[in-house]
Amino acid sequence: MTFPAANPVTFSIVGLYLAATLVIGYVSRRGAGTSAQFLHAGRMLPTAITSIAFLAANCGALEIVGIVAASAKYGALALHFYWIGAIPAMVFLALFMMPIYTQSGALTVPEFLRFRYDERTQILNAVSLGVMMGFISGISLYAIAAVTRVFLGWSFPETVALTSLVIFAYVSLGGLKATIYNEILQLSVTVVGLIPMSYMVLHQFHGIGGLMSRLPEEKRHIWSIPLASPGSSPMDVAGVVAGLGFVLSFGYWCTDFMLIQRALAAREIRGSINTPLYAAIAKTLFPLLVVVPGLAASFVLPRDMKGFDDALPSMMLHYYGPTMLGVGLAAVLASLMSALAGNINAMSTMWTHDLYRTHMARGRDDAHYLIVGRLATVGATCFSVAAAYIAFRYSTLMDYLQLVFSLFNAPLFAALLLGMFTTWATPAAGFWGMAIGIAISVAHNFAFRFQLLHYGSQMSANFYGAILGFLSCIVAMLLISLRTRPKPVEELAGITYRTRLGEAVRAPLTSWVLALALVATCVWLNVYFR
Repeated sequence: MTFPAANPVTFSIVGLYLAATLVIGYVSRRGAGTSAQFLHAGRMLPTAITSIAFLAANCGALEIVGIVAASAKYGALALHFYWIGAIPAMVFLALFMMPIYTQSGALTVPEFLRFRYDERTQILNAVSLGVMMGFISGISLYAIAAVTRVFLGWSFPETVALTSLVIFAYVSLGGLKATIYNEILQLSVTVVGLIPMSYMVLHQFHGIGGLMSRLPEEKRHIWSIPLASPGSSPMDVAGVVAGLGFVLSFGYWCTDFMLIQRALAAREIRGSINTPLYAAIAKTLFPLLVVVPGLAASFVLPRDMKGFDDALPSMMLHYYGPTMLGVGLAAVLASLMSALAGNINAMSTMWTHDLYRTHMARGRDDAHYLIVGRLATVGATCFSVAAAYIAFRYSTLMDYLQLVFSLFNAPLFAALLLGMFTTWATPAAGFWGMAIGIAISVAHNFAFRFQLLHYGSQMSANFYGAILGFLSCIVAMLLISLRTRPKPVEELAGITYRTRLGEAVRAPLTSWVLALALVATCVWLNVYFR
């Protein structure tokens, strides 16, 4: 079989990109000489860098291959993942949660939970987040393998061997700083590689209006779904608004360790607050790069597309010549490697900072923790490879990704929400509420997998599973808090919204104006494409 992208031009472009990532890792090693610099970037980066890295951390398998596949499968309904499932949550994170994260002094989300609740809550969250990020890393590896198979005919082991070695090299050299600067490179390559295809699609179909008019009625309008019909419809209003728009969206953007880690790397508190807002500006435009090609895929590739996850590489093979194929392949690899590297770095950070240093080997010298952090990247990489095989069982990456978030992020968001905005939630409630929420979310998924519950699609099951996990955690925390003792208010200084310290950690007026503009834009887009 002949693979059009397997030519010297393509290999040269991809080789230059991979070499650049290694160079960045090597140069960044001089800024990663301590464990704080290696694991947390030492809070020394400008806001422009953290904002781009914040956006880039999201633009991996979820954003590129996953959204294109979801657009091909669900049509214009995929726009919900942006204007309902992203911007409002990013605004809430910036205005209300980042001030609390920054003033608490916590360097990770599990560490914040230890400050707010207790050590066992930190351990539970670190372990559950580690498992979740391992699965997400597996999604990235699976997506990389799917792309290289279509472009180059490489097998899964060949792809894993190359990408894992490259990512392990620059993450272990430069830590979070190398990861962040590589994410900026990867985002730039991704945008350059996708813009030409979006332009060609819009030109062929005479703009967005012409493309949307070709879609079936049920996939043409983003609100052409029933109010509540989880058993028969692939999506419904209740599931989209409550499950995606609130629980999954806020749970992802407000608790995701990688995103919070990048915002906290800003030099100033104001920079940490503005990082999600600046990233949200670019986020509103990303449907042009990923949803548009996905919508066109069902018309352009009715026979060539074997699976929804092949939509993006198949579209590139359809539209691009040899040189642009090299750029396109580099773009897809960049987006996927960005997510993989970010999760591997985050897993090694949580293991070293939240588990090993805090609970297993206290009081060692800094050089010891630096070595452990670098060694932890080996285990994180191996876990990612194992998790990649699970992704093969799902029809699209987005279905699988939202399932993972519904299992772990929904209960975590409930615990963080009550922890940040109340003083009565008790340490026992934080631990047991999160544990009960995760257990019920997992049980719901098994009930769906074994056909004890019926939904119109895997995505609808994810939305309602997230709602169930969130509500279970909330109810459990309310009941347990009534029977257990809360922390004294003086111990919560700087950790809750009610016990904030001073004006320095409040969102400035300019941030509020930008946030209102973003929300107004989302409302207008939802009305225009209704």
